[in-house]
Amino acid sequence: MSKDSLSGRVVRLIPLSADHAEVLFPSASDPEVWRWMPRPRPGTSDEMRAMISQMLADGARRCFTVQRLADGAVVGSTSLYELDLPEGRAEVGATWFDRSCWGGPFNAESKLLLFGHAFDDLGLARIALRTDNLNVRSQQALTRLGLAYEGTLRSHMLRQDGTRRDSLYYSLLADEWPSVRESLRTRVATKAAS
Repeated sequence: MSKDSLSGRVVRLIPLSADHAEVLFPSASDPEVWRWMPRPRPGTSDEMRAMISQMLADGARRCFTVQRLADGAVVGSTSLYELDLPEGRAEVGATWFDRSCWGGPFNAESKLLLFGHAFDDLGLARIALRTDNLNVRSQQALTRLGLAYEGTLRSHMLRQDGTRRDSLYYSLLADEWPSVRESLRTRVATKAAS
């Protein structure tokens, strides 16, 4: 296990490597899991490996796989990107989970660990997340996580089907982090116990 891993009570975030392509491919190739992602869904393990290589080549990214502690299975991925240490900001994205993990403690704890890394380890002042205006499930999750809705970038990017998407932006600031951290800890404990 890498010294750069971030461990919680139900998941561990492990620095992403090309070796994770095989174990990430089943969830990433699920059309419903990938439905709102802005990049093409990988159709093969080789395409998954190429996507990971591209992500790892970006020096402004910190990429992780999400490992479920109960059985050691890799169940998803998450990243900090557009990381700007001098400005103290980053975005969170390239996040997905195997459908078997939806509704459980896994997303909440991965955010708890990643936000903690961003604010406590890297000293960031803000993090932002964006989502498709049609992805109501993600919008609800971001609100439950305690992030503030900042606004909408209209006609911001292309979806995979060629239509234009509006991107809704949410953020969390360093001075908001302590209360959000406690809320996330409570959510993880409650969901892990059920």
